[in-house]
Amino acid sequence: MTVRVDPATKWWLLLAVAGPIVVGLAIGIPTGHWVYFPLLGIMVGVLAGMFLLGRRAERAAYVNMEGQKGAAGAALSSIRRGWTIEQEPVAIEARSQDMVFRAVGRAGIVLVGDGPPTRVRKLLETERRKVNRVAPNVPVHLFTVGNGSSDGEVPLRKVASKVQRLKPSLTKQEVAAVVKRLRALGGVRPPIPQGIDPLRARPDRKAMRGR
Repeated sequence: MTVRVDPATKWWLLLAVAGPIVVGLAIGIPTGHWVYFPLLGIMVGVLAGMFLLGRRAERAAYVNMEGQKGAAGAALSSIRRGWTIEQEPVAIEARSQDMVFRAVGRAGIVLVGDGPPTRVRKLLETERRKVNRVAPNVPVHLFTVGNGSSDGEVPLRKVASKVQRLKPSLTKQEVAAVVKRLRALGGVRPPIPQGIDPLRARPDRKAMRGR
């Protein structure tokens, strides 16, 4: 998958693995340590290759996710620790399928819009007002996924690092309290099918009496 997205990966891997081995041979043979240094070069080369492949594979995964619905949520979920991340979107625009994903950490509340930046901004502002009602003194950071050309717009591959670099302003106890308040809001409610409103429907009393 990585080579399909980034064909140059195979050549960088070859260089990462073979480079330390060649250096080990170049040092080991003249010094008489022709076993130790080449062996060390092999271990260093394998580690370098694994590290490089991991970074390139991560980049390729983001390239494959770009433009897909829910990509912002997947990018947020890559954060390892320190943040409570909702796996499902907290807001969805039914017609355009634009989404908002939420994370809570010591830096406050992060809302990430998944959709065209100019269009999803309204949905983000609506969600900001909602969380401000239950957590009025907590910082709220708004981001949209894009090419980074405007304020608050972040490339997909940099979403996790951008969130992790935010300055902490809450304690762990305050974070737990904020998470509890936000979860009391509930998630996205599925639309009610067209027809009779179940909250206003009245039972047929004659049918209940067997008539």
